[in-house]
Amino acid sequence: MSTSHLPNRVASTGVNHYENFPVASFLCPKAIRPAVQAIYYWARTGDDLADEGDVASGDRLAALSSMRLALQRAIDQQPLTADAAIYRPLVMPLAQLVAAGLSPKPLFDLLLAFEADVHHTVQAPLGERFKDLPALLSYCAQSANPIGRLMLQLYKVNDADTVAQSDAVCTALQLINFWQDLTQDLSRGRFYIPASLLAQHQLPPLTDVRHISPDQAAAVVGALVAHARGVMKQGIGIVHRVPGRAGWELAVVVTGGLRLLQLIENSGFQSARVRIKLNKWDALVVAYQAVRLKLLGERTL
Repeated sequence: MSTSHLPNRVASTGVNHYENFPVASFLCPKAIRPAVQAIYYWARTGDDLADEGDVASGDRLAALSSMRLALQRAIDQQPLTADAAIYRPLVMPLAQLVAAGLSPKPLFDLLLAFEADVHHTVQAPLGERFKDLPALLSYCAQSANPIGRLMLQLYKVNDADTVAQSDAVCTALQLINFWQDLTQDLSRGRFYIPASLLAQHQLPPLTDVRHISPDQAAAVVGALVAHARGVMKQGIGIVHRVPGRAGWELAVVVTGGLRLLQLIENSGFQSARVRIKLNKWDALVVAYQAVRLKLLGERTL
């Protein structure tokens, strides 16, 4: 498989895709923007590789393995192999960050999550299932939480309570992304609804919630939304623990996630039929709620 085009598919800077990951926004201190961009490009490229549509799963896994090799060799200051050389623009800035003290473990954890994404799409018709919520949360610990931990390292915040709150916010954002994108994920063969939750609603583990009654779908999605909201609220205090503009950026991220959950609820929990998105009005609501959260605390939400 030729992967020469993949690094060029990385999205532009700004508040953009990778699971609500804010990239070098105006709230991000200028001194760390290059590091934030380097981490984002790494995450986005791996996500693209895992999600390469018609490319064989074996080829996608081989490309992710080349990413891992490239990063490890760059960290070890070893020449890149021919297969891994394409990732030089991605790994060299990261190797410099590691040399300056950044822990590389979250970067490698992300690759494990991308590999899991490949495995979750290779079995027809809807891929491998998560058996229960703990299994899904374990996946989020690799696919989402590393981003927050890397950002905390850049902000030089490392106390255990704040890390735990970061994990909760990142996991919640990942879950919100899943429940917002049900229509797209199911069409691509990605199935994140735990089988145990379907069973609670008297539905078989292979149920595609796009093809059940609206009332049944609403019951399932409603339970998922309530769980995601609870996870987010476990971490909401982080907006007061991270100083400066980073704390404000986190407030926007948190209230943006909660706004999406509210929009799913407003739709009658029908995100299995229509994708829920924020519009310009929602952006104003999020900004207002972020200010209230920072100034007045959690009771405002």
